Amino acid sequence: MADRPQATNVPEVFKEMPNRFNANAAKGMKAVYQFDLTGDGGGKYNLAIDDGKLNVAEGAHASPNITITMAASDYLDMVNGKLNPQMAFMSGKLKIAGDMGLAMKMAQLFPM
Repeated sequence: MADRPQATNVPEVFKEMPNRFNANAAKGMKAVYQFDLTGDGGGKYNLAIDDGKLNVAEGAHASPNITITMAASDYLDMVNGKLNPQMAFMSGKLKIAGDMGLAMKMAQLFPM
């Protein structure tokens, strides 16, 4: 974590995702993650994973398997290691709709 610069904005996080993607963890996997990030600097992004390949796109996907909703500022804190994902979920800062198993897989797909 210390060797990685802190993300300062949401578009930067999604631009970096292909560099952090662990293709081995996504072998045989087919899923779409939708991120709805609210507030200043937020936006909608989706990650389509298909057997070890990742496509990152801005905007809403027509049929995501999981939708992750949170404030853009909280998302940046989570990405930067300042906000624990489990604590964010328990406190209502992180809302998940759809396949919870996919949420658990995020740490393997995008290691810090």
